[in-house]
Formats: sequence, structure tokens, C-alpha cells
Amino acid sequence: MQKPINSDPALSDQPADGSGISRRDLMVATGLGAAVATAGLAFARSAAAEGAAPTDDASPPESAAVAARAVDSLRDAILRISRETWDNAELSMFEAVSHQIHLREIEAQGFAVTSRQTSGYPTAFIAEWTQGSGGPVVGFLPEYDALPGLGNAAEPRQTPGPRGIEVGHGCGHNVIGAGCTGAAFALKAMMQADGTPGTVRIYGCASEEAQGVKVYMVRDGYFDDCDVAIAFHPAPVAVTGAIKTAANDAIRVMFRGRTAHAGNTPWDGRSALKAAELFGHGINLMREHIRPTARLHYIYEAAGVAPNVVPDFAQVWLTIRDVNRPQVEAMTEWASQVAAGAAMATQTEAEFLNYYGMWDLLPNDTMIRLMHRHMTAQGLQWTDAEQAFAKGCQNQMGLPEAGLATGVLPVVGELAAGGSTDIGDISYVTPVGLFGWPSLPQGVSLHTWPVTACGGMSIGDKASLDTATIMAGAGYDAMTSPDLLAAAKADLVRRRGEIVYKPAIAKDQVPFGLPAYMVKAPGDDRIGVTEAES
Repeated sequence: MQKPINSDPALSDQPADGSGISRRDLMVATGLGAAVATAGLAFARSAAAEGAAPTDDASPPESAAVAARAVDSLRDAILRISRETWDNAELSMFEAVSHQIHLREIEAQGFAVTSRQTSGYPTAFIAEWTQGSGGPVVGFLPEYDALPGLGNAAEPRQTPGPRGIEVGHGCGHNVIGAGCTGAAFALKAMMQADGTPGTVRIYGCASEEAQGVKVYMVRDGYFDDCDVAIAFHPAPVAVTGAIKTAANDAIRVMFRGRTAHAGNTPWDGRSALKAAELFGHGINLMREHIRPTARLHYIYEAAGVAPNVVPDFAQVWLTIRDVNRPQVEAMTEWASQVAAGAAMATQTEAEFLNYYGMWDLLPNDTMIRLMHRHMTAQGLQWTDAEQAFAKGCQNQMGLPEAGLATGVLPVVGELAAGGSTDIGDISYVTPVGLFGWPSLPQGVSLHTWPVTACGGMSIGDKASLDTATIMAGAGYDAMTSPDLLAAAKADLVRRRGEIVYKPAIAKDQVPFGLPAYMVKAPGDDRIGVTEAES
């Protein structure tokens, strides 16, 4: 009997309404890595007209300049993380080298690693530094996994990089890892300078592109005592706002039948492929009767080996999305009935594995205002050479040569996204500050080679340092202002309403398809790979 196959992994374009910013940029940026439904949205209009929370105080926070100095003193460590992770790009759940790069720098900065192989992920971790007694817990969310087929040199043209073209940081996670971890280092330095009590925590967020560990960490209680979590995502524009990403479920459906000679004795066989085809047809028939906010998308991962052999195994990978968990769960139950019906109609067996799921993202008005103030204080500065590099990438992609964004956009009003993020689960248990920051040219989609190229040179370096400064300053304000924390928590309670958060993954659920060599054996104190093998 064949076993399930595991294979884990991007926007159309038209001008935005008079703003000079393409809808592609808005989709990439406001989703913070996920596609967003932005029809009719004009960023040229005021934040108030969009219904966004006002920024209240446009003046630079006092902590911004202090954070900039702290980040500058840590520049070398931050850029080592970004560049070495870029050089050693690794796929989700395979980040054996990348997570060790982070841990090396984290321990060198005096953080204690409190959890390794967190929540069943060999490449996930938690580290923290505490000063004094009491005080808030401020968490940062570095990511470090890369994508298949997006390896590229740090050049404005498509050409193999350090790992050939097989794998590369086409979503900028090397920059996320450096920026978030660097922010934690800088916040520690700021607290040491004035004796501020509190805990700085770094969550090593493995496998964001596949089955992000953040969901498992929330399930296992690792965010229960976290007062606020802060993160960013590379984007073609600098933006934050009341953006709500979609909840989702990830499903594998395995059909098992009986093989036979397709020419001589087909009546002896039962085709798993026909069951999979019927399932796909059933999913498509659902589309007329689901809400406009819903998304159903699937691929056939296995469909037989030869046309003259009746396939005894087929596998479908299905993703279901909608604006909230209840609507996703209702569609998932419907899809399971479709799978059972397809199996019954073809006299095969169906296994419906709902192996992963996320909640939608709750915006937090207090954190939006805080992040926007620090973003505006930081600003964007590019050299002529960096703008030329970006325009070269755009030229190769057949895009307008607009270069890199040069200003911070107004706060975005209420906006629903079609894509999802595993930060959604965190947002239901602690206030989240989240924003997009340029490390790629305008008009360029995430999950493309220019993102990899820019991440391996000074554009990525600047994004790492800029975002570390923004997040460190915001983290310091959260650490030192009880009123700010209280307001952020009140926003969370208001947004959550009567909803009771329950993880979408079961208590005993383990990551699906984890590579065998990464699994920790009993009595072993390391990931199962030797120096020679690595």
C-alpha cells in the first residue's frame, strides 16, 4: 500500500485607484505575505475616510532614536543572521542550519534557550532574557524557511545562487529572521541601559511556508504569558493597518483502490484516480453554494503511475479558506462528505486527513498606531545603486521600472484578505503588532526570484536593520507603558467579542510529513543528522 506523499510549496496586477501604487503591491503588502482582496481600495484617501484607527500622535516616539543607536551597535550580528541564512536557504521543516545560525547569535547575546525542538518541530525554539522581577513579556517572531525553485544570486537577473536554483529566500524570511531577532537584541540593550524590568522572548518560528509552528506553540500554551507579540513581513511598500487575514484548513485526501491490467481485466480493478477526479468535481460543484469570501483550491499530488495500470492510490491536497473558523469548519465537514461520496461511488476507500488549520488575524488598533509611529520615524532611504538594482529586477520581470518605495503609506482601514497567516492564532491570545516593510521592488510579487536577489544584498540588509529598529522601539514602548499594554489588551477583547479561541489542530496532532532524519530519537540530544551528512 502506498503512503501519503508530502509536498509543500503567488498575484494579478492593475493600478490602484489613483494612488500610483499597483494593486499587486497592495495585495502583497497588506496581506503581509498573503493575497488580499483590495478591489476599489484607494490608498490616496485619508486613513480616517477608510475607517482606520487614527495615528493620534505623528511625532517620532522618544524610543525611536534610542532603538536606532542600539541596532547600530548590533549591526554585525543582525547582518550575519540575514546573510548566513540567505546563503544556507532551507525548505520548511528542513531548517537544520538556519535555526542553528539564529541560536548561535542568540546565545552569544546572553539569551537563554528555554525550549528546543518546540512543539514537535526539530527546528523550532524559544529563547528569552529577563531583567528584574515582574514586568511585561514582549515576544518577537523570526522566521527562516525558504522556498523551492527560487534560488538566485544577489544580482538583478535570474541566475543560480549559493544553492543553485533549487531553494531560495523568495519570501524574505532571512530578513524576517534577522529583523525580529535583531529587535530582541536591541530591546535587551535598551532595557539594560535604564534598568527596565521585563522579559524579551524570541520564538523560533519554523516552517511558516508549510505547517507553521506558531499554531502549535499557541496550542501548547507558549503565548499564554506573552503580553504582546511583534513581527513584520517583507513587502513592496511600507504599510500597516486593520488587515484581517483568512482562517484556513489544510487537508490531504488519500484514495485507495485495487490495481489491475487496464486493458485485459479492468473489471478487477477499482481506480483511486477516478475517486480523486470525482472528489475534485464535487469540490467544484460546492463553489456555487459557498460564500463569496470562501476559497477552495487543490492539486492532485498522486494520480497513478501508468495508463495501462488501474491506479490503486491517489492523493489530493486541498486548502479551504474563509473569513473565520466556523465558516471554514463547515466547508471542511462538507468536503469530507464529498470524499466519502466519491469513495462510495467508485468502490474505493477514502482517508480524509485535516492535518493543519489556522485562525483569521485579529487587527489591534493600539498596536497599529504604535507600529505606524515607529515606521514613520524610521523612514526609507535608498542609494542610487539600490534603486538601479530594483529597476533591473523590474526590467527582467517585464514590470514598470518604479524602483523601491520611498515613503510610508497611511494607515490602512478595515480590509479582509484572501490569504492566511499562522500569526492569526497568536492574535486571539495576545495583542499583535504587524507591518510590511520594503525589501523588494514595487510591483514584484512575493515568492519570486527578485525577492531572493534583493534579500542577499544591501536592500535586504537595510530592511533587516530598519525593521529591527522599528520593532525594538515599539517593543520598548510596550515594555515601559502599562497604559499602552492595557489599551492593546482591551482592543483584543473587543475584537474577539464572544468568540472562544480553540486551536484548529488537535492536542495530539503532530506535524504531517516531517522528514525522518529530522525526528529526534529516544536518548538522542540532537537532530538526527551527522556533521558529515550536513
